Amino acid sequence: MRVAYERSCIYERREVSAIILRLPGVDEMNMDIGASEVCERGPLAEEVSKPTSRYLRFGGFQLDRQRQELWKGGDQVKIQGKVYQALLALLESPGDIVTREMLRKHLWPRDSGLNYDANVNTTVNKLRGLLGDTDDEPKFIETIPRRGYSFVAKVEYLDEAPAAAIDGIDTRAEKGSGVVQPATPAIFNSDHARVWFTAGVVALVIAAMLFGAAITLYSHHKPF
Repeated sequence: MRVAYERSCIYERREVSAIILRLPGVDEMNMDIGASEVCERGPLAEEVSKPTSRYLRFGGFQLDRQRQELWKGGDQVKIQGKVYQALLALLESPGDIVTREMLRKHLWPRDSGLNYDANVNTTVNKLRGLLGDTDDEPKFIETIPRRGYSFVAKVEYLDEAPAAAIDGIDTRAEKGSGVVQPATPAIFNSDHARVWFTAGVVALVIAAMLFGAAITLYSHHKPF
């Protein structure tokens, strides 16, 4: 989106320059400055505020901005802080070029003694590995030579959690509740064991009945 705009801006700038130069009191220097400012501001769409939805969905992944968590198919994906911030910076401007300097300011706004190029490369490579992406055939993050990166996958902005993420959160809550379910006795774990258990109970009942009958007969035949 941003690349296409920049290309069209060059042609528009040339056409505008030819018209402006015909006006009295306008020299080439002033004309170049004004046209450059127009191009640097970018398309009007970039002036629109960024989406504020809590959930972002892309390529089987779901991002929860409030919890700062990444999910895939109901399973939480472990993601480091800087890698998460880089992903968020790219997701907030899908299709646009996020320059290396923009990433640097987003990830390390105060540090001045870092090797930013190496750190940006390392962070983006970790993010690619986390998403299963490659630089040769990018599905999510495309490298823009000498500029930066662009998130090329479709991004959906949702106010409610996707079903897969809800299932994952519910499962996590159950695990963290500390409630231990009572274990089923081993004797009931198979049909074969249950049959033998039932037969044993019946045998005990029959034995008790026979024992009671024997006592009764013995008491009737007891000599005086």
